[in-house]
Amino acid sequence: MTNCNIGAALHESAAARPDALALVTGRNGQYTQQSFRELLATSCRYANALQGQGVERGQRVMLMVRPSMDFIALTFALFQLGAVVILIDPGMGWRNLLRCIGAVKPEALIGIPAAQLFSRIFSGPFKTVRRRVCVGPSFGIGGSTLTAACKGMSADFSPAVTAENELAAVIFTTGSTGPPKGVQYTHGIFFHQLRLIRDYYGIGPGDIDQPGFPLFGLFAAALGAAAVIPDMDPTRPAQVDPAKFVRSMLDWQVTYSFGSPAIWNVVSRHCLAAKITLPVRKVLMAGAPVSGELISRVQSIMPAGGVVHTPYGATESLPSVSITGEEILRETWTQTRIGKGACVGRPLPGMSVRVIKVTDGPLPDWSAAKELSAGHIGEIVVKGPVVTRAYDGNEPETRLAKISDGGGFWHRMGDVGYMDGQGRLWFCGRKAHRVLTPAGPMHTICCEAIFNEHPLVLRSALVGVGKVGEQKPVLIVELREAAPDERRLFAELRELALAHPLTAAIETFLIHPSFPVDIRHNAKIFREKLAVWAAERVSA
Repeated sequence: MTNCNIGAALHESAAARPDALALVTGRNGQYTQQSFRELLATSCRYANALQGQGVERGQRVMLMVRPSMDFIALTFALFQLGAVVILIDPGMGWRNLLRCIGAVKPEALIGIPAAQLFSRIFSGPFKTVRRRVCVGPSFGIGGSTLTAACKGMSADFSPAVTAENELAAVIFTTGSTGPPKGVQYTHGIFFHQLRLIRDYYGIGPGDIDQPGFPLFGLFAAALGAAAVIPDMDPTRPAQVDPAKFVRSMLDWQVTYSFGSPAIWNVVSRHCLAAKITLPVRKVLMAGAPVSGELISRVQSIMPAGGVVHTPYGATESLPSVSITGEEILRETWTQTRIGKGACVGRPLPGMSVRVIKVTDGPLPDWSAAKELSAGHIGEIVVKGPVVTRAYDGNEPETRLAKISDGGGFWHRMGDVGYMDGQGRLWFCGRKAHRVLTPAGPMHTICCEAIFNEHPLVLRSALVGVGKVGEQKPVLIVELREAAPDERRLFAELRELALAHPLTAAIETFLIHPSFPVDIRHNAKIFREKLAVWAAERVSA
């Protein structure tokens, strides 16, 4: 029987390459590093220590530790124990954070002193916590310290043998179109994600990763690759210090990196200005549509033969579809610029993608879904080994998002798009973001592309004002710099609208100082918030 436990993968990496570099952390050029042998020993010592504190298989453990060596080693320790790791982005705002914590019912809290204090001040959602371990000084409020718990602990630990369907983690969505939802990750999901990343993107021993999203550091170690944890706040990727990000890439000769387009926008501009060529051979950008201009810029700071990938997926199904930047620039970007949507590529091996007629309510089984042919915009659904089965403690949302299909099921991505004649998927926007006018639906990504061509427009957002089905389309722009003449700008935007049939109905334009975006990628636009803002300024 294959052990699906991602903790077992660390044992395999350490057995194959014990003295190879596994993990690097640090700042300002002062680094701490561990080999696979050392990382495994630390993780096993932590597993024994946590077990000594009463943490056990199946127990829900909230991990509130900053990206660091401890974060990686503790996460692997919890996986080895067979505990269920709860991961929530702290940047989602304290109200959402507390709601998510209360919903997931953690039984143990492992966290830094600030997290332990937070749990005491806002004690309600933490009422199910029975065990605490403080990563740092406890000050009498955070239970035992990790350092004290580790005293005398062995560096040997045998990971739990887990089945594919055994719960491994609960990871929350970004909440880009509603309250964040806890997604149940089984050990089998992680196992298949590792295989896809290894086989499709060709990542493995000898590679060095610099992940813009901390969880991907785990994947690197499990694949036998090294991970360099960047000196940045992962909840604010657009505010990354490019000099620091680039320095660690150069110091450790990083070979690949996964990050939000917001990170690469900042880093690529810095590299071009400083005439820096990065050592990375693969860059994976995901979290929001990636422009051809950004792809071109990133390719220009990579060595010859470097490849940009733009995977498409969601917390519930990652990765599902992928395409290279080279194919986008060669074949699809010109179509995106004239309103055809963003091409996100072909399904990955083992994954199936379909487009069905848009339905707002639950679909009890596949027979209730109407599949659409190529070229027709509808709702995107995916099926395959990395598709999660349920939301945690949220049966209504699970019923809404999953479609039974015999022995399997499809996941509704919450996106709309279409398949082309070459088997590629094109993304047209979020289903919840459609503007439903008397003349029919208008899709955000398609329409916004027309206005993004204006030289003053940094980005745009299409929203609807008024009653659903009778909405008035309003186009909101965020500018690169202040417009010298707003009336002239609006006249030019109206000219762009009239030049394309899909945008001809847009007559109302607004300027917003800074779009609200998600905290994980700093790239997904919160159009619901902009719609409320627009409704206060425009009559339907």
